[in-house]
Amino acid sequence: MKHMDTSLSSRKRAELLLQEMTLDEKMAQLVGVFALKGYEDRMVPFFKNGIGQISTLEFRACDSMEEIAAWQRQLQTLVMENSRLGIPAVFHMEGLCGPLMQDTTTFPSGVSRGSSFDPELERKIGETVSRQEAAFGITQILAPVLDISRDSRMGRQCEPYGEDPTLAAAMGAAYTHGIQETTTDGRTPDAAAKHFFGFHHSSGGIHGAHVDAGDRLLMEIYGKPFQAAITEAGLKGVMPCYGSLNGLPIHASKHYLTEILRDEMGFEGVTVSDYGGASNAYEYQGIGETMGDAGLRCLKAGLDVELPMPKAYADELKQKFAEGKADISLLDSVVLRVLEAKFRMGLFEHPFSLTGEELEKAVHHDEDERLAEQSAQEALVLLKNDDALPLTGKEKTIAVFGPAAMNARYYFGGYTHLSMVEAQRAAKNSMAGVKGNGEVDQVSYVPGTGVEDDENERFHEVLRKLKPNCLNLVEALKEAMPDSRILWAQGYHKAGADESLFAEALEMAKEADVILLTLGGKNGSGSIATMGEGVDGTDINLPACQDAFIREAKKLGKPLIGLHFDGRPISSDTADEYLDAILECWNPAVYAAEAVVDALLGKLNPSGKMPLSTARQAGQIPVYYNHPNGSMWTQGPSIGFNDYVDCSHRPRYCFGHGLSYTSFEYSALTLDKKETKPFAPIEISLTVKNTGKCEGTEVVQLYVKDVHASMTRPQKELQGFARVSLLPGEEKKVSFALAPSQMAFLDEDMRWKIEQGAFEVQIGSSSEDIRLKDSFTVTENAWVEGKSRAFYALGKMQ
Repeated sequence: MKHMDTSLSSRKRAELLLQEMTLDEKMAQLVGVFALKGYEDRMVPFFKNGIGQISTLEFRACDSMEEIAAWQRQLQTLVMENSRLGIPAVFHMEGLCGPLMQDTTTFPSGVSRGSSFDPELERKIGETVSRQEAAFGITQILAPVLDISRDSRMGRQCEPYGEDPTLAAAMGAAYTHGIQETTTDGRTPDAAAKHFFGFHHSSGGIHGAHVDAGDRLLMEIYGKPFQAAITEAGLKGVMPCYGSLNGLPIHASKHYLTEILRDEMGFEGVTVSDYGGASNAYEYQGIGETMGDAGLRCLKAGLDVELPMPKAYADELKQKFAEGKADISLLDSVVLRVLEAKFRMGLFEHPFSLTGEELEKAVHHDEDERLAEQSAQEALVLLKNDDALPLTGKEKTIAVFGPAAMNARYYFGGYTHLSMVEAQRAAKNSMAGVKGNGEVDQVSYVPGTGVEDDENERFHEVLRKLKPNCLNLVEALKEAMPDSRILWAQGYHKAGADESLFAEALEMAKEADVILLTLGGKNGSGSIATMGEGVDGTDINLPACQDAFIREAKKLGKPLIGLHFDGRPISSDTADEYLDAILECWNPAVYAAEAVVDALLGKLNPSGKMPLSTARQAGQIPVYYNHPNGSMWTQGPSIGFNDYVDCSHRPRYCFGHGLSYTSFEYSALTLDKKETKPFAPIEISLTVKNTGKCEGTEVVQLYVKDVHASMTRPQKELQGFARVSLLPGEEKKVSFALAPSQMAFLDEDMRWKIEQGAFEVQIGSSSEDIRLKDSFTVTENAWVEGKSRAFYALGKMQ
C-alpha cells in the first residue's frame, strides 16, 4: 500500500490513505471509544470500521505496567484487525501531573509548578511524561493546561500555572516542547493543550458555565499561552472548554475554533472535544434541532474529534454526508488532519506498547524521581515568617495537627494517578463526561457538610498500592528528628465547623515546644474532595473549624506554624493574625513531606513565588495584579474610597510574593539604550547579591508599565523572570533581552500594535516589592501579527 511508504511526508501518506477510505471508515476516525477492562466484546462493534482514538482513563485501575501494556496491545490489535486498512488508534491520556498508571512518576499540581517560575524544569517534566506515556503506546497527551486562573471559587484552580499569561506562556511552551520533542520506540506524542479558552472566566466560578468576555480580553490574556505554545513549540493539539462564549458553545464556535485558532493564531493540528463537549452542545446548551445538527455545527466550526464516545459524530451525522446534506469535502479535510497526525506520531510503524525489560527501561530513568523531588521543593512558598522558621532542629517536642499531617493523600492534587483512583471509590463522581460512580455502602460525611469522609481503609489502601514509599509529614519528621518527640492528633476536619476533635489535640499541644498545623481542604475528585473538577465553592477561606482551632491554639503561647496543602491559595484573617509562619505547600505529590520538613529545618530555603494574587474573600474576586489602569487598588481617589467599606481592595498576598531565609540586594540596573525602534530589543541588566547568611534562590521579576497608551493598559505586566541561585555574599549579573513586541496590544481595529511612547521598567522580588526602576521609549508605531510577536524574556546569568 502506497501510504506505508515511509519516505513520503506524513501529509502525502495521509492523502494516499484517504483516497482508499469509505464514508464509514472516515467517520470512524472522528470519534473515540472509552475503554473498559473486561468489556472488550462490547467495544468491538465500535471498531468495525476502525476508530480514531481510545480513552485510557481506566488504565488507572490496572495493577501493573505489564497489565497495562498487555491491555493496550489487546485493544490496538482489535482496532487494527477490524480496520480494513489496518489504521491504528490514537491512545490518549491526561498528562498534567504525569501518567495515570501504576509505577509511573507523579509530579506536583500545575499551580505548584507555576510557583517555581522554572521553565527549564518544566520542559524536563514534559519530556518525562512524554517518554513514560509513549512507552505504553500513548501518543496524545492531554496537557499542558494553559488556562489563566483569576477565580479561586473554581475547583480547578490547581491545574493552571496561575493568573499571569507571561508565566503561563513560558511554562506551557516549555512543557509542549518537552512532550512533542521526545520520541520513544518510534512514537512521538502530540500535546493537546486545554482548555481553549477563557475557561476560568466562567460565570460564578462554576465549572463549565458560560463565559462573558470580549475578544480583546480573550486574545491578550487567555489566548497568550496558547499562542506561545503554537508559535514557539508547534503545538499539535487543542481541547476546547465546556462553556459557551459570546452566544455559542466553544465546541460549536467557528469564530473561535477556526477564525481565531486556525486563521489568526496559526494552529495546524487536531482539535479534540473535552469529554462530552460536542454532545453537551445539543443536550445541555440547546444547539441544533437534533444531535446530528449539533454534530455538524461542531464539525463545521473546527472541532475535529469527538471524545470519549460517538454521540454527536454518529450515524445521523454520517447520513447527512451520505445524502449530500453536508459537504463531503468538509469531512475529508478533517479526516486528513487526523490521519496526518497518526503518521506524524509514528503510529503506523509502532502501534503497540513496549513490554518486559524494554518497557521497564523506557519508563524508569534515574532522573525521573529527582525531577519530581526538585519540583516539590521549588513549589514551596514562604508567605509569612516572624522568625519562627527555620526550626533549630533541637526542639524536644513537636505537636502536629490536621488530617494532612498523617494522611499523605492530601499531598496529591487533581489529575494525579492517586486522585483518579480515589475518585473511583468515592460515593459520587464529579468528572465531566464520565459516568457516575455506583452505590457505595456506609458512606460517612464530615460533620455538618456534604463532603464525604475518606479517613477509612477503602481510601487508605489506595496510597499503599500506588505510592507505598510516600511518607506523611509525621513520618518524615520522625526520620529527620530522631531525638525529638513528634506528637499527632487530627484536631479538626478538612471541611465544616465541627470542633469535637479540639480537646484531645489542645491538651497534647500543651506539651509541645512548637505546633505545626496542616491546613486546607482536600484537592482531588468526587465527593471526598473540597475542590477539584466540578467541585467549586463560594467560600475560598480556611474551613471554620481550622480558623477556630488556630485561635484556641494561640492561647497556649507556643509558636504556631501553618502548612497549607490545597489547590487554591490559603486565605484566612485568622491565620494572618495568629500564625508565626505560613508555608504554602500546594499539592507537591510524592516528595511533599520530605520537602516540607527540609524547609522547616532550613536544609531547604524556600524559593517559590505566588503565581496567583490571593483574594481575601470570595466577594473580592476577581483580584489580579495586572488589572487595567484606574481599576482595583490603582483606581485613584477621584473614583471613590480606596477600599471596600469592609475589606481592602488589595490582595492578601500579591502575585510574585515569596519570602526567603536569606536576603537579596538589587543594584546596577542598566538599559543598553533609552530609545528603541519597534523591532529592536532592549538589553536590561542588573546585579543581584545574597546579603544573608545562607544559600538561597531569588526569582527576579521584570515588569513593564505602558505609561500612556491609546487603549487602557494593565497597571503593569510581567515580561520576564529568572531564578538566581546564590551563596552567601555571592552576586550575579542578570540580563533580559526585552522585545518591544512583548508589549503589543490590540488596538481599536483589533490589530496587534507596538505603540510609540514611554515604558517604565520595574525590577523586583514580587509585583509589589519593586527594587529598581528605569524607563525607555519606543520611537514609532508598528503593527505585527499576533502569532509573530514575542511572549516573554527569560533572564540569563553572567
